Amino acid sequence: MGQEITRGLLLMNSRNELIKLIKERAYRKGEFKLSSGKTSEHYINCKPVTLEGEGLHLITYLMKKLIDTKVVAGLTLGADPLVAGVALTMQCSGLIVRKEPKGHGTGAWIEGPLPLEATKITVLEDVTTTGGSAIKAVNRLREAGYSVDRVVTIIDREEGAVEKMKENGLELCSILTLKDLL
Repeated sequence: MGQEITRGLLLMNSRNELIKLIKERAYRKGEFKLSSGKTSEHYINCKPVTLEGEGLHLITYLMKKLIDTKVVAGLTLGADPLVAGVALTMQCSGLIVRKEPKGHGTGAWIEGPLPLEATKITVLEDVTTTGGSAIKAVNRLREAGYSVDRVVTIIDREEGAVEKMKENGLELCSILTLKDLL
């Protein structure tokens, strides 16, 4: 019982520390166009947090609680540090999904140690608005013969991604929501 309480407090403290880092280094208020095409007064660029040791350590600690596979993947560029951090922390494999096929060599869409067909993979993402980027990665992985049913994100902006994921047979798990930062 004491260990469960200690783990719960550690999880809560890690989450609170991540909120603090994101507010300081990744969150901006103004008028911004998002990758989804929508405009928003809230902009979150997690790269200053994910590309720094303290932030990536917190994120991977919190993400691994939501991952139930031995392989993780994500769409380049936002997911690159997440995939590497989780692969290192969990001692699992990581894959990077390209936005365009490689322009030379094999023309690959997916980079990394390719697992056996039908392997279950969790897709990672930094910020989720409508879910379009993560679904793009999921579709590439499914086309390659892999099984994907979960996307884990740092922040869900709560602008329709959960519903869009469900339509695509996916569960969206987030560490934080935009409301946590406001």
